[in-house]
Amino acid sequence: MAALEIVLVPALSDNYVYLLHDADTGTTAVVDPGEVAPVEAALSERGWTLTHILNTHHHADHIDGNEVLKEKYGVPLIGPKAEANRIPDMDVMLSEGDTYDLNGHTAQVFETPGHTTGHICLYFADDKALFAGDTLFALGCGRMFEGTPSQFWTSLSKLKGLPADTRIYCGHEYTMSNLKFALSIDGDNAKLQARARIIEGLRAENLPTVPSLMGEELETNPFLRCDDPSIAAAVGKSGADPVEVFAAVRSGKDNF
Repeated sequence: MAALEIVLVPALSDNYVYLLHDADTGTTAVVDPGEVAPVEAALSERGWTLTHILNTHHHADHIDGNEVLKEKYGVPLIGPKAEANRIPDMDVMLSEGDTYDLNGHTAQVFETPGHTTGHICLYFADDKALFAGDTLFALGCGRMFEGTPSQFWTSLSKLKGLPADTRIYCGHEYTMSNLKFALSIDGDNAKLQARARIIEGLRAENLPTVPSLMGEELETNPFLRCDDPSIAAAVGKSGADPVEVFAAVRSGKDNF
């Protein structure tokens, strides 16, 4: 069994779809196929055949390719049990604490409500890879469309416990927007300043900023630092509970 090769596939205007491939077994999964054509092109370019579809949540820009790909390749669709009524034709439904065996590669399932109430993240420990959907972004987190601040902070707190060298594969290229907001409330953070220079360089060449590492997110992502007094003070919530700080940070970004 080979290590998973992970291929980033840009889709739509700013989405990232991922292909996960094991060269020894031929296993090839797609994560959150919001668009068919880029997935098909990436498979064809590499001579790979799709074997699995994985979903993190029900939003159209993450599942619109499901039906066509499932029918063409005859593959199982795996996704969150809590969104069974919003993702059609799932074959395997996953909940908190479950694992999924992707032909020898084990994914640990985290339920991460906040962006949607049924969102899940998939963590492949042996490959040091977290597929975070729209829960956690480079320097940001998803909009709180359905969950509560308490739910979302609990979700992020689960992910904070992952190893620092975990690579975070998120659903969108939102990093420049997230960076500008992070600098607005945490501009004295030297590690954030250093990261800003790297991100600005990558985007100047139209290169992806994803994946990022959990370690750098813990140091520079304000949404993961709502238990840090400096972030609380920056949003006028000194001494407040992290949930209240998170709510203020999320509201600040929404209105930035």
